[in-house]
Amino acid sequence: MTDRMNDRMHRQQHVRRNAARAAAAGALTTALLGLAPLAHAAAPAPPAAPTAAGVSAAHEAAASSSTLGTLSRFFARDGAVAAAKAEPRIEGATVPVYTLSPEFVAGKDGAPVATLDFLASKAVSSDGQKASVWTVRTGDDWKVVNIATGDDETRYAAEGAQKLGGGTVFREPQIDAWYVQRGDKVLPLDADAVRAVGAQGTTLDGYRARVHKAYGDKLPGSAYAKKGQAGGYGTEQTGAADQAAGQAAEQQAAPAPQDASGPLSTTSAAAAGSAALLLGAGAVAARRRLRRR
Repeated sequence: MTDRMNDRMHRQQHVRRNAARAAAAGALTTALLGLAPLAHAAAPAPPAAPTAAGVSAAHEAAASSSTLGTLSRFFARDGAVAAAKAEPRIEGATVPVYTLSPEFVAGKDGAPVATLDFLASKAVSSDGQKASVWTVRTGDDWKVVNIATGDDETRYAAEGAQKLGGGTVFREPQIDAWYVQRGDKVLPLDADAVRAVGAQGTTLDGYRARVHKAYGDKLPGSAYAKKGQAGGYGTEQTGAADQAAGQAAEQQAAPAPQDASGPLSTTSAAAAGSAALLLGAGAVAARRRLRRR
């Protein structure tokens, strides 16, 4: 009798162990299947590039007499140099600036890692100050929409061209990071990007998983976006944005000089930072850290 009871207990324990293993295997399979759409998304398409004619037109807009006049005042804003003596010039090539794509963050098959935001030209003053002139296409013309302190856009474009034999240089404005992507590799171009993906970079799948985790619940239509918390800010920032929109509506002329440590105009943010704003980067996308060198 005792032997039969022992056999029965052993069989029951064996059944329970097998059931537990099956449940664990099922849970693991479910988890892996849940990750599959991101882990095995189709290779991204290259982002749309501006035409040669567009780049030329944007460069001409950045180098126009009216823009140079605005640059003179921009460089003189803190008294470092007199506006009359700033003698600004556009230096080097005009480059496309790409920003992390919401579709890529969402894990959409074939979505490019970044999309074209604006074109940038490097401006230099007589005393060595640097600025970035942002231009966007409006109708058939290219127009200047913002001037930002420093030369991040053109400098990182040049640095990115030297890595991986070239590729797509893009920014993740939510953390003010710059990368270059080619094929399955994403490499960092600045300290913020190194903190995000490491000095050796990461795979494209690894980067997709990181940004999906960070911003996947902040895409257009999300509860986060509907609360007006783009950028992680509440009603105070929303009110400031509304005030800026009203001011921008009254100022339809050339862009006023802007220190990159302050917010862009609503026009600039919409034209040059639309993808970032859709990702919930509001205040971060509309600012650039003043880098001291």
